[in-house]
Amino acid sequence: MKKPVSLAIALALSATALAGTAYAQRDPAYEAARSAGQVGEKMDGYLGIVGASTPALEALVRDINIKRRAVYAEKAQAASATLEEYALTAGCIAISKTVPGEKYQAPDGSWQTRTSAPPMRDTRCP
Repeated sequence: MKKPVSLAIALALSATALAGTAYAQRDPAYEAARSAGQVGEKMDGYLGIVGASTPALEALVRDINIKRRAVYAEKAQAASATLEEYALTAGCIAISKTVPGEKYQAPDGSWQTRTSAPPMRDTRCP
């Protein structure tokens, strides 16, 4: 029996621990921006800027997102999924792994600060 695409993607992502995306990219500038609430995880699987932007912050986010897209494209092909399906599932997982105080994008597109409660989830999340 064929697994639903989102389940297959979720299994592939969990097996590869987000394929070395955000969690392997935690350099000091990224950690500082994340801790300060300047960046957050978006529903589409990419990192977003929360509030005021600077050229350095834009470069940091752009670099991380380019790396994420490359990993997503490779893993999506292996999972027989679209890039968008894979990225959405990665976004769901990344948001679920945020910790209290970190920013994430809610299903309505607003930026939220994670509390001790689970984050708001998109209905498309596996």
